[in-house]
Amino acid sequence: MIEVENLTKRYGEVYAVKGISFIARPGQVTGFLGPNGAGKTTTMRMLTGFTPPTSGEACVAGFDVFKKSMEVRRRVGYLPENVPLYRDMSARGYLMYIGEIRGLKDRRDLAEEALERVGLSHRADSRIRTLSKGMRQRVGLASALLHNPEVLILDEPTIGLDPIQVLELRDLVRELGRSHTVLFSTHILSEAEQVCDNVVIINQGLIVAQGSPGELRGQLERGGRVLVRLDVTPEQALPTILDVPGVATAQIAMDGIVATPTDPQTDPRPEIARVVVSRGWNLMELRPLAVNLEEIFLELTRHEDREPTPAEEAVEEVEA
Repeated sequence: MIEVENLTKRYGEVYAVKGISFIARPGQVTGFLGPNGAGKTTTMRMLTGFTPPTSGEACVAGFDVFKKSMEVRRRVGYLPENVPLYRDMSARGYLMYIGEIRGLKDRRDLAEEALERVGLSHRADSRIRTLSKGMRQRVGLASALLHNPEVLILDEPTIGLDPIQVLELRDLVRELGRSHTVLFSTHILSEAEQVCDNVVIINQGLIVAQGSPGELRGQLERGGRVLVRLDVTPEQALPTILDVPGVATAQIAMDGIVATPTDPQTDPRPEIARVVVSRGWNLMELRPLAVNLEEIFLELTRHEDREPTPAEEAVEEVEA
């Protein structure tokens, strides 16, 4: 399990992470979702002991990251965005070398087992330089799994892979999530929805939402846009829907009318139904407009376009 409480990281006067709190539970894949420069990599580096925090607390596998750093490192497998590999080594040789650094016994057996878990047994003797990027990513994942850690922290593991490699790696991450606590960083929205049991959305160093994709959809749908379909044409009904109390905007779309409420916390459907029935029209469909994780993400992270300050650019450099 990963438990984070009020975790903060400051570079000079700039806050890269601003007092975030979340929990990643065993047997689940927790997605860490946000745009570039949001604070994802900085948070992961703090959780793995690579970067000290400015303040806050974090426990990984029951150990305080900052007081028991070595205990945490024994129980964490970390796959950074750019995997450091010795390309002149074979895949097996590299994993045995990592095992030696970690002080593991039976390094050959552990290397063989890790390669089998990531589907690379057939390339165990191949030099890493001859492997495709997707296969090199799997070697990196095998090194993170070598000591059978309780917690896996994966930073954008599918970036730069071709579509088939992405699908294969996603399937592997889902499988690993059954037996490990997995924190999975990505900025690819469809990926988070397909792979993750829970999602933490971070933007500008702050957590703006967290929960399962279904829960987040439900939160946004309540009081959100609704789809109205009637037995009259949308053109005929549009002026009436626009006049409904509590409806801010309405437009013709999806063979009906999409209405947005003036108050996001108020469901406009009862008033729409009342007005429609009073006009003598038959209500064919009235429901919240289905949203996906992409719409949730855009809704939660949307802000005014502006040029980043030099300090913010410096944080993005650190994130990269």
